[in-house]
Amino acid sequence: MMRILNLFLILCCSLWVSHHVQAQQPAPSIYDFTMKTIDGKDKSLADFKGRAVLIVNTASLCGHTPQYRSLEALYKQYKDQGLVVLAFPENNFKNQEPGTDEEIKKFCDLKYHVTFPVFSKISVKGDDMAPLYLYLTTQSGFNGPITWNFNKFLVNPQGQVVARFDSKIDPLDPQVVAEIRKSLPAK
Repeated sequence: MMRILNLFLILCCSLWVSHHVQAQQPAPSIYDFTMKTIDGKDKSLADFKGRAVLIVNTASLCGHTPQYRSLEALYKQYKDQGLVVLAFPENNFKNQEPGTDEEIKKFCDLKYHVTFPVFSKISVKGDDMAPLYLYLTTQSGFNGPITWNFNKFLVNPQGQVVARFDSKIDPLDPQVVAEIRKSLPAK
């Protein structure tokens, strides 16, 4: 009987220790992901630590595509204060981003003069969803599927998602700008 009681105590202690060790693990953040740039190079999102980050899934042939202009204006206005915009082209909605990475880069450069980072084309829904978007849509606290091109996630300098904006909301909308200003790193 004493042997069973000792085994039971050992089991309880190990479960308690295991639970507390797991509880001390940091919560996931965007910094846990490495993505390919539009030029095919690996880029750790940890490189953006300490900055406010606006993550946007983009497409070149969408009614919301002119938001590239707003994203660029927002980036230019706040980049020196710690904002970065990250564009992730995708072709998940009505074939509105059929181009190659090279074609997308050329389009962004020539049509919208984009200077913020643009990444390689990914999937933001379905079985081939990029791990970053799996995190954003299921574990970020702003869960739910990507509804269309130009959904936006705002991430604070610690890597946690603090806001999400629908495709229809322009990046220069006062509510977006207000959230970005609140999320800029302290000086």
